[in-house]
This record gives sequence, C-alpha cells and structure tokens, in this order.
Amino acid sequence: MKLSIIAIGDELLIGQVTDTNTGSIARMLAPHGWQVTDAQVVADDAAAIRRAIDRAFETSRIVITTGGLGPTKDDITKATLRHIFGGEMRLDPTTLENVKEVVAKRGLALNDLTAAQAIVPTSCTVIQNRVGTAPIMWFEDKDGRVLVAMPGVPFETLQMMEREVLPRLLKRFPDATPVKHATMVVTGMPESSFATLLEPLERRFPEGMHLAYLPKPGYIRLRLDYKPYKLYEPYKPHEIIQHWLEQIVTRCGSNRVLALHDTTLAEIVQDHLIQRGLTMATAESCTGGNIAHTLTLVPGSSAYFLGGVVSYSNDVKTRVLDVSPDAIAQHGAVSLEVVEQMVEGACRVTGADCAVATSGIAGPGGAVPGKPVGTVAIAAHTPSAGTVSAMYHFPGSRDRVIDRATTEALLLLLKGV
Repeated sequence: MKLSIIAIGDELLIGQVTDTNTGSIARMLAPHGWQVTDAQVVADDAAAIRRAIDRAFETSRIVITTGGLGPTKDDITKATLRHIFGGEMRLDPTTLENVKEVVAKRGLALNDLTAAQAIVPTSCTVIQNRVGTAPIMWFEDKDGRVLVAMPGVPFETLQMMEREVLPRLLKRFPDATPVKHATMVVTGMPESSFATLLEPLERRFPEGMHLAYLPKPGYIRLRLDYKPYKLYEPYKPHEIIQHWLEQIVTRCGSNRVLALHDTTLAEIVQDHLIQRGLTMATAESCTGGNIAHTLTLVPGSSAYFLGGVVSYSNDVKTRVLDVSPDAIAQHGAVSLEVVEQMVEGACRVTGADCAVATSGIAGPGGAVPGKPVGTVAIAAHTPSAGTVSAMYHFPGSRDRVIDRATTEALLLLLKGV
C-alpha cells in the first residue's frame, strides 16, 4: 500500500524544529508492507497545504499530515482541510471532554484557545487524542481516499499512531503485503568495504530481497528487507530471510558483528555487561558526561551502570581519580597515559568492573602543537582485556567530536568484554 506524509509548519522550514515524525511513521508502517512514496514539508499556508495534498493524492490513496493543529492563529491546517473536504465547523462535545481531561491531567486551567481545539469539521471522523489537546481527524472522500491529520508533537504522534491510527488503517486497507525485515549491527570496516565484501551475496539474493546500509560514525546497521513475489516452497519468508542473514554474518565475520537485531550502541553495551554480570563507570573530560547520559537513557541501565566522574579540570583528575600530576605535566591531559589512569581511577572510585575514559580537544579552541582540535584520547578497562587505550582525531564541529568520542569509547569497551 502506498502512502504519503506531509509535515506542516513554518518552524520546520526555517530549521527551528526538526521533522522527526516522517521517519518515525515510515518505520512504523514498513513492517506491514506499506510504502511511503512521497514526503513533503510545507509552510503554514493554505495554498501550500492544498498543493501538497493534491500532489500526495496523485501517487497515494492514503495521506498522513502532521502539525498545524494547535490553538493559535498560525495553525491553519484544520480550516484548510474543512475547505478541501467540505462540511461545517462545529463544537464536538466528546472532543471537548477529552480536551478538558488532558488539560486537567497536566494540572492546567482550560482557556478559550485550548477549548477551541474541540471545534472540528463535520466532514471528519474524530479520533480522540488521549495524550494531547489537538484531535486527530480522519477524512475520507467519495473515491475512498483517506487523509489522517495528526498533531505535530512527536510524542503525541507516535503514541496515537501506534494506539489508534495504525490499527484503523490496517483494518481499512487490509491488502498490504507484509515485508520481512532483519537488522544487524556491524563495525570494524567502512561502508564501502562492507559493500564490497557482501556484493557477491547480494547478486544471489532472491527476487524481492534488498540489503540497505545505514551507516553511523563507527558502526553500520545492515537492514535486510524481503517482500516475496512468489512462493518459495517449502520455505517460509521468515526462514528465507534468516538463511540470508546467517550468510551475511558468516561473510562479515562474527568478530565484526555487534548485534543481530536493530538496536543502539548503548543497548548493546547494556546487554553485554548484564549478561556477563559486569558493572560499569565513566571518567569523562572532553565528552562532559555525554557517555553516561547516552548509557542511562536506556531503561534498565541501573542494573549495571554505577556512576561517572566528569573530570573536566586537571584538579579533579588528580584529586578524585588519582591521576598523577607528573603524567599530566609530562604528557599533557590529552594523552594515553592520563586516560589510562583516569579509567582505572573510575573503577577504584565507583567499584565498577569496567569503565571508559576520555580526554580531548573538542574545539573550537584549545589546540596545542601536535594536538589539533578533534584530538581525543580514549581508554577502556574490562576484567578480561585489562586497560587499553587509543588516540583518535575526529573532524567536524564540537558536537560531532563529542558524539564520535562517545561512540568510539563504547566500541573500545565492547572489544574487551
């Protein structure tokens, strides 16, 4: 089934807010065999919204819009949809009660603007938004084409897409052919090297199978998609995709495979350490706590993560982590000698089995002779591998250097567990 997505909002076009809804919706629909054929970002402008909807219906029977449903005057999507699909604007009592309930749960007082969210076109079927005040509106024309208008707040969109909208779409259009997916996470080579390595396998794929490369700095997600075009007896689609996944693992080498499912690096670390009954800590200088933040975003991280030290100053490195002042004086704070002492100090201070440490120059200033901006020393300690360290140079902005250092620190840790 083909589907189009339209993200509405001036804030998206000027870069003030990033559109994450389109990707999230596409990922949610893909396993059901739904194909997003068109994605647009348009302004809060009636003519622009109309043009986008006309274009979307040229290729799709289903259109999902996000955004432009707020209570303020710049949110004009609701009125524009009423002009397109007809009907009159009316106050819907059920929607008003839902708005009141949501507002009360937030501990707020209902004002006239928020109450006006319950005014909806008579041409739509309202799907009550249980996590927000903007109602979801389902429009269907005489040709059976459907437009679902959803709020722009990502949390609300994802929650209500999963709870209400997706089940209704699947029921209304039940002829979608499911696509089987398998994802693995690999590291140790650049994308082009993996592509060269796997190219002989890809030539032998059955019809309807496709391998996608989703690279991130330091590692790559390989997604295998399979939409069967004919029956392969006696094998079922999930057996076929599992067979080829195993072939890819063999070709890549198990030492390069971090996970055999779609996951994040922080989740991989958590799984590995919990399975082995190990605990972890961090000692961070240039990453400023970003590694600890990344790890503790994952639910259940308290089962293995003990704590961290943000030793941004040399004084904290020496007093808290027991780094030798002589090591700093002789080699500099950004050195293998210092991060090795930092990582071992983190284990002593917290009692953790494992740790990572970073010290570097994230920029834009701070460069010294021989150590340009982007230079980062990273160490990891595990019971099996002991303390290992490496020096890196990451190009790009300060944010990029911090993100890359975070990734490489976790990869270095995984090599030792």
